Amino acid sequence: MSDMQYQNNLEHNDDSRSNSHDDSHEIYEPLTSIYERLRHSSNSKELHEFAVKELPDRADQAEFSRATALLEAVAGNINTPEEDRIHLATVMPFPNILVKLSQDKSDNVRLAVAKNRNAKNWLVGRLTKDSCGEVRDAALCNPQTSWKMRLEGAQTEGVGAQTLDYLASLGVGEESKDSPVLSAMVRRAVALNPGVSQSTLIALSKDKDPDVSSAALEVLNK
Repeated sequence: MSDMQYQNNLEHNDDSRSNSHDDSHEIYEPLTSIYERLRHSSNSKELHEFAVKELPDRADQAEFSRATALLEAVAGNINTPEEDRIHLATVMPFPNILVKLSQDKSDNVRLAVAKNRNAKNWLVGRLTKDSCGEVRDAALCNPQTSWKMRLEGAQTEGVGAQTLDYLASLGVGEESKDSPVLSAMVRRAVALNPGVSQSTLIALSKDKDPDVSSAALEVLNK
């Protein structure tokens, strides 16, 4: 190879490395930059694509964390199609994403979060105080709901009759793993709730816990 050919090869290789570096620089976009762009994007099609995109394998922790972080931005953007926000609220187990969706202006989105059994108890607890009755009722019926919130719900006027029926069933079965003391407190509160159905009240008057049955009988005898 002549000196001239050797020099030309070096220059060609240098140009290739330079172009490769420039290309990778153009493709790479910091996480914070993409997050902010998605958070404020009005491109519903782009937001939809991110919402339904399959998550990376958990084994690739860096990429998995990056993807879930970006989903948080998508979930919090009102321009993301409602059906996609409902989908995320239904299937996602990640608190950062569900928190965003629990603050959504759509009752249907918040309802999906309230029904999500992967939601943390503190988040479901917030939704028991939601402005929408259907969301509150769904949150009270979520198995993740704390006993404190169940008791408060059972004591609250305006709670749906079906929700009161559910609360009245806690701790009743022979194989129930519910706390006997806490479940009895909830059932007693249901018996005293003005919205309780007659059939449930009659059932509670025969409750195995004397405090519950006494409360129900007192209401029935008024």
